[in-house]
Amino acid sequence: MDFNRIKEKLNILADAAKYDVSCSSSGSNRKNKDNGLGDTGNGICHTYTEDGRCVSLLKILLTNHCIFDCAYCVTRKSNDIKRAAFKIQEVVDLTINFYRRNYIEGLFLSSGIFKSADYTMERLIAVAKKLREEENFNGYIHLKSIPGASDELMYEAGLYADRLSVNIEIPTISGLKLLAPDKKHEDFIKPMLKVKNEIIRYNEERKIIRSTAKYAPAGQSTQMIIGTTGESDKDIMYSATHFYKNYNMKRVYYSGYVPISTDSRLPCLGSEVPMLRENRLYQTDWLLRFYGFSVNEILDADHPNLEMDIDPKLMWALRNLNHFPVDINKAESRMLARIPGIGMGSVQKIINGRKFRNLSWDHLKKMGVALNRAKYFIICNSNDWERRDLDASKIKGMILQSQNGKFKNHYNNQLSLFN
Repeated sequence: MDFNRIKEKLNILADAAKYDVSCSSSGSNRKNKDNGLGDTGNGICHTYTEDGRCVSLLKILLTNHCIFDCAYCVTRKSNDIKRAAFKIQEVVDLTINFYRRNYIEGLFLSSGIFKSADYTMERLIAVAKKLREEENFNGYIHLKSIPGASDELMYEAGLYADRLSVNIEIPTISGLKLLAPDKKHEDFIKPMLKVKNEIIRYNEERKIIRSTAKYAPAGQSTQMIIGTTGESDKDIMYSATHFYKNYNMKRVYYSGYVPISTDSRLPCLGSEVPMLRENRLYQTDWLLRFYGFSVNEILDADHPNLEMDIDPKLMWALRNLNHFPVDINKAESRMLARIPGIGMGSVQKIINGRKFRNLSWDHLKKMGVALNRAKYFIICNSNDWERRDLDASKIKGMILQSQNGKFKNHYNNQLSLFN
């Protein structure tokens, strides 16, 4: 083995893989068996788990050769970059050797498309199959589904991978046609639908036959690139909701576009990566999935984009002050969850706590409620509450003055007006 060449390939293909953010939380619980290698625990990711553990994946491309010329992609065929490709056995050996040295807990494997979608997908599957069957590797494996791959290959991929994902790339069909005219929207949808149907089928079979093999136990995810074309936040979130509802996505990831091209269709080189917008989209995604909001409550024709200086729940609350103040000791859980500064954990604590006493400000503070935001929208068992006649703009200004988030320097508000 030429170790210098392997190292060079690793540098090239690991760097090319960094633009894909859809490899964080896995949700798989594959267990070690037959004295094999690895054990896939909950929360495998490439940075930090919820309990604070730092874990990592070997995150690489099989190759950065590609037959497509997508304007937003660093591996597009017209880009003048160093090209490389791993052999199947090289990826297997890297994964096992890195695992044995405790560098990684799993593999995230993607690829540029070379020759054809099926040819590329076959090679990705071959890596996972060798790891599972020849190396008895039980660690986490995330494979990228190649757009346009056959149903037969997508079925086989789910037998070896913990999670599958095909990136939708651009949130709208019109945007995809503009920046990747060689690609077809239906080629992205076909593998998603196959994986969804197979997961449902296997789950039904496992109810009858417990020994039925697992099929993509961590489900599937997708990713959208944000900031390449003119889609509004409303367009993006309706697209995300469509994939959650119709393809049972575990996660939709939002990746701010990193300028890499002088193409006139794209933001110019040196443009700021829309990290704050990306963050607001994730917050909105969370509200839709766990807080009972719908897209049209947060974004509509009059407000197609999120506000950058405040989070989407606060944005909704300031536009709907007629729903407030909310009595903490009487309100149902759905309304408690809509109060700025109160998360779902605090909602449950409030419901449990008020069974024994009427809750006061001190109780709420001990429960972890962010009172610097919540106090403008609630009443509780105390005479000390925000009684001033404040309109939305004044409340917003006072909250912004009191917070010190990591994006505060991005805000462009005249806060001195509210001193």
